[in-house]
Amino acid sequence: MNELQSPIYEFGEFRIDASKRLLTRGDGEAIPLTPKLFETLLYLVRHSGKVIEKDELMREIWADSIVEENNLNQNISTLRRVFGEKPGEHRFIVTIAGHGYRFVPEVKVVGESGGSELKAEAEKLEPIEKKEDRPMPGPYTGNRRSIAVYALVGLLALGLIASVLYYWKNSTSLVSRPRTRTIAVLPFKPLVAGSRNQALEMGMADALISKLAGGEIIVRRLSSVSRYVALEQDSLIAGRELGAEIVLDGTIQTAGDRIRVSAELLRVGDGKQLWAGQFDESFADIFVVQDSISEKVAAAVKIPLGDKAKKHYTENVEAYQLYMKGRFHVLKTIKSETEIAVSYFQQATEADRNYALAYVGLADAYRGLAVGGEMPSAEFFPRAKAAANKAIEIDNTLAEAHAILGHVIFWYDWDWNAAENQYKRALELDPNSADSLKFYAHLLSCTGRHSEALAKIKRAREIDPLNLGINALEGLFLLHAGQIDEAINSLQRTLELDPNYRLAHVFAARAYSEKGMFAEAVIESSKGRDLSAVSSEPIAFGAYALAKSGKVAEAQAALDELLRVSQRRYVPPTNIALIYDGLGRKDKALDYLEKGFTEKDVRMVFLKVEPKWNNLRNEPRFIDLMKEMNYSGTTMAATR
Repeated sequence: MNELQSPIYEFGEFRIDASKRLLTRGDGEAIPLTPKLFETLLYLVRHSGKVIEKDELMREIWADSIVEENNLNQNISTLRRVFGEKPGEHRFIVTIAGHGYRFVPEVKVVGESGGSELKAEAEKLEPIEKKEDRPMPGPYTGNRRSIAVYALVGLLALGLIASVLYYWKNSTSLVSRPRTRTIAVLPFKPLVAGSRNQALEMGMADALISKLAGGEIIVRRLSSVSRYVALEQDSLIAGRELGAEIVLDGTIQTAGDRIRVSAELLRVGDGKQLWAGQFDESFADIFVVQDSISEKVAAAVKIPLGDKAKKHYTENVEAYQLYMKGRFHVLKTIKSETEIAVSYFQQATEADRNYALAYVGLADAYRGLAVGGEMPSAEFFPRAKAAANKAIEIDNTLAEAHAILGHVIFWYDWDWNAAENQYKRALELDPNSADSLKFYAHLLSCTGRHSEALAKIKRAREIDPLNLGINALEGLFLLHAGQIDEAINSLQRTLELDPNYRLAHVFAARAYSEKGMFAEAVIESSKGRDLSAVSSEPIAFGAYALAKSGKVAEAQAALDELLRVSQRRYVPPTNIALIYDGLGRKDKALDYLEKGFTEKDVRMVFLKVEPKWNNLRNEPRFIDLMKEMNYSGTTMAATR
């Protein structure tokens, strides 16, 4: 059909606009459809009342792809749900056994996308239209004289030729592009909304991310894609937000000992389906399903898979299920959830003593409790180190294990060279690991190598652009480098991604204090405190700002509060030292910094670059602390 005239069809309470690729209800509410769903519906509508053979529909909708009949069945099923059609009703789509489908409602053409003048001119352009059946720009409303028409025809012809050449150049496979390509693997969705298993849905995505990440492609990490769990999520919108060129989406469901998986690979730019497939296997064959999907995806975009894709870190289904549950909980970065994750990872290692990834998960969970949970370092870092070393003993090619071991050495052993060696090894094994780059940048920033740190964290953000931790840390590292305005701008951008991200508020408070904007620092600290029932850090930085702004009584009240809390639970000594420093009580600040050194407070790693300690740097006790922590020199932290 000539889409210059782009009919608007109406059936029942629905309207479908071919040129805008839009389905709406009678009240104007837009109903989101994936590209293939829309094409399926449009073809049925255009052939309303006619029996459409399944083969005919398959050829029309998936002309450039090889897919199974189940893909069509799933589209029909989804459309029935969209229309609210109950089983056996057949108000919209009837299945004709042995043949295909028939669209039941009476369809009316109620208008056209474009004005009558466009329709009149279209007849004059018929020879061109026959060669390229493609939507044209909006209505032409210029001079009607014949010479103007000929000029219009000429311009349109030239534009059409240019468009065809451009389309031909850019619609070829992604393979023809020499640059690195980017894919987002979204969390899988349930086939039936009421039977969600988010650990399984996230776990399937996690496994495929891991398999594809070793190849010649950048894969958005689970921390970024995990936000796209809504059942109604449009995969193309998610792909665009993630800055991905291709997106893999799918559904997953278990029934008894069976697992049913459907997956679809789409090009984000134009919605073209590059591959689709369905699997119905025993749950024991879940690893085979993951292998098959990763191989099909790699073949569709013509990239080789790395060695990692061929590995099964366990053949024990029970251990794998426990691991998936651990990953699901640790991803929430909440203390109580991380403690649950520890239990699942421990059970996974008990189910399979040689499950290296489970030990990595356990090490990461322990590390998270020590760094983010305000727990005593000595309680968790040795356990994290033992688990990471066990993972490396089993498989020394696991980049994640080396990165986490490096992080433990950085935060707890304060052996900068040994930590750096582990980070370098991790990046040798996986150069596109955003986590390894983030961890390495942390070391570089805290040891004063600011330009290197900013380059590494920028690269991490390019790989994982929606990762809140990476975005917030970039702001902190800019602060360490003395780029205060840039730090504030960076942290504001992070809060645009998620206004409720606690760390960004706390880091912003630190930056505002350095700029002398103490009122803003107090506000940001208060927001950080509201978002955490555990962390004492927002209280400390808020009190520091209050003290520096002359509100000594309020700062002292906050200090007294933290001292009382420290009688009941662990409070990092550096947070108490910070308030004393803001109040000008240097000796007490140094007392608590020395206590922080003795207790291995993780925040001691900032001693060299935290500008709030600048007034202590010439104190003999502070100089001794710097030496004990293997920091050379007493140079002041970067300030502006």
